[in-house]
Amino acid sequence: MFSKNTVIFVTGAVGFIGYHLTKRLLSDNPGITIVGIDNMNDYYDVALKEYRLNKLSEYKNFRFVRGDISDKNMIMRLFDKYHPHIVINLAAQAGVRHSITHPDTYIESNIIGFYNLLEACRHSCDNGRSGVKHFVYASSSSVYGLNRETPFTTEYKTDSPVSLYAATKKADELMAHAYSQLYNISTTGLRFFTVYGPAGRPDMAYFDFTNKFVSGETVRIFNHGHCLRDFTYIDDVVESIVRIMSHPPRRTTDTEGISKPPYSIYNVGAGSPVSLLEFVEILQEELVAAGVLPSDFDFEAHKQSVPMQPGDMLATYADISDLERKIGFSPSIPLREGLRCFARWYAEYHKKIFERTDNVSR
Repeated sequence: MFSKNTVIFVTGAVGFIGYHLTKRLLSDNPGITIVGIDNMNDYYDVALKEYRLNKLSEYKNFRFVRGDISDKNMIMRLFDKYHPHIVINLAAQAGVRHSITHPDTYIESNIIGFYNLLEACRHSCDNGRSGVKHFVYASSSSVYGLNRETPFTTEYKTDSPVSLYAATKKADELMAHAYSQLYNISTTGLRFFTVYGPAGRPDMAYFDFTNKFVSGETVRIFNHGHCLRDFTYIDDVVESIVRIMSHPPRRTTDTEGISKPPYSIYNVGAGSPVSLLEFVEILQEELVAAGVLPSDFDFEAHKQSVPMQPGDMLATYADISDLERKIGFSPSIPLREGLRCFARWYAEYHKKIFERTDNVSR
């Protein structure tokens, strides 16, 4: 629980993780104020973002700002108006493959926008103000790049990215380290591992596969299904973030008297990778059970094995020992249970869409 009158900024508030985190914080902490920022871009269906925003707008202590974190003047004005105590930066241009064809948006959001927030945090302490106590931001398992030794630990070097998206996330970690060192800002980066769940991003494999199955299309399973992914259910991710928010890193001095900045990095993953083929098999089973797909759905006829795509990683596998040791939590929701929750949400969400469409047609 956060103390009454705490002000929390959540950027990307109507994105997938931002929505679930904001809803959890508002539900558990009636005395806080959350300022949610999102540009509501059309990278994927805006109707889904509107759905999330409508849910959050039911809370009286939620303030929504439609804007882009690459707009520095807007960010500085918001900090001057609300004086946030904690900043959670989940706004970013996502998608490994999209970064190959649309690099500009990654620089604007993931680099310039990130810098703007660091600057705002830095100046939040001007004129004797207490300022931001903790800056938590989304990094990605993609930073591990060409590393082949698994599980990935935060001690590994991450200087061999295989996509621009990964490179921007690594740059964020470096900038955060510099600001922690120079200005004593407590920063924590979260390397997320393939987050999935209800109201997720339609460009993610599980959601995209579902849409294609429903439409009768064939899904392409890359690397012939042999890619390994550390699928992490959204509720486990949110629980991790909530706990981490209350544990800002502190400046320390090592045994040689060298000062270390208030900077930390965590892997946020399930710690149990699954092959893409197994994942899709479980997904279609749960979609059948939820009534999204017919009971006689022919899975074999709707899948196609294809080679690896540029920018993809062969395997992601999180070493979460730091998470367990420092915040006393490790993700535990089984893959099948998580996909079952997604399938049931998908059935309900699309049922409402069809009902609205029918009403309009009448």
